[in-house]
Amino acid sequence: MDRNKLARVVGILVFLILLGGVVGAAWQARVRATEPAEQEPEPGVESSAYTLAKGDYSNLTDENIHLDQPVYDRYTLKQRLEKGLPTMLPALTHYTAEKVAYLTFDDGPDDVNTPAILDVLKAKGVHGTFYVLGSMVEKNPEVLKRIFAEGHAIGNHSYDHDYHRLYQNKESFVEEMEQTEEAIFKVIGMRPFIIRAPGGTVGMFTADYYEHLNLLGYVEHDWNVLTEDATAERPSAEKQIAYIDRRAAGHLKDNMALVLMHCNGGKEETVRALPGIIDNLRAKGYRFGVVTPITPQPW
Repeated sequence: MDRNKLARVVGILVFLILLGGVVGAAWQARVRATEPAEQEPEPGVESSAYTLAKGDYSNLTDENIHLDQPVYDRYTLKQRLEKGLPTMLPALTHYTAEKVAYLTFDDGPDDVNTPAILDVLKAKGVHGTFYVLGSMVEKNPEVLKRIFAEGHAIGNHSYDHDYHRLYQNKESFVEEMEQTEEAIFKVIGMRPFIIRAPGGTVGMFTADYYEHLNLLGYVEHDWNVLTEDATAERPSAEKQIAYIDRRAAGHLKDNMALVLMHCNGGKEETVRALPGIIDNLRAKGYRFGVVTPITPQPW
């Protein structure tokens, strides 16, 4: 083969190689463009002890939420709004299939009565729901960690129970919910959906509160059974057990006894009453659960 022919062959081969490289690069770019972008892993620690909501709430279904497992969010409300994630929870069916008692404790965590209540619950094999104050969480973070570690549900009960500041309007109420969930989030790395309005919603909320909270994903529960342990009467343990016995007798709405108690300073009689309260409710055929978005409303 003469030199001219050899040069033409070599030139053709070089051209084909270059063309193949260009075509291959273009094909690889097209493939990468059509592949789904690798998503950043969501924060939070998964566990069989609780349900941790995904960013899009896709795992918040009737099948995934259980009576004995708290439900938390891996994001604060502020983070959801910043990331453009949904805030309003999906529609869920309230659980009414059997008699369930929800033992709830407000105004903690303190460092005396809350641990004593945790000891009773542990001895009885029962989980409760603790509606905590942000100011108390900041004072007693280790107690909150224990509540969480032992499988109890944590709810939001405002920052410091200041009615004047809290109930100025729906915006001031939500500000306190956010302030408290930030305090909770710093301790356990997640935030609760469930909240309880100090003093209850009756006479405190107007209609726009409910709509506003619903849009932001907060689920409020008052109560339908109480021990009167926050009244001026300061009832003895025996009286508290008697109140529960009377109020939980017969048929309650949705087969539910949502019991209000307190776990802060001065509630030593509540600690004494708790074993008897648990025994009384068990004798009435109740099983125990923690408050979640599938817990019926008491009103």
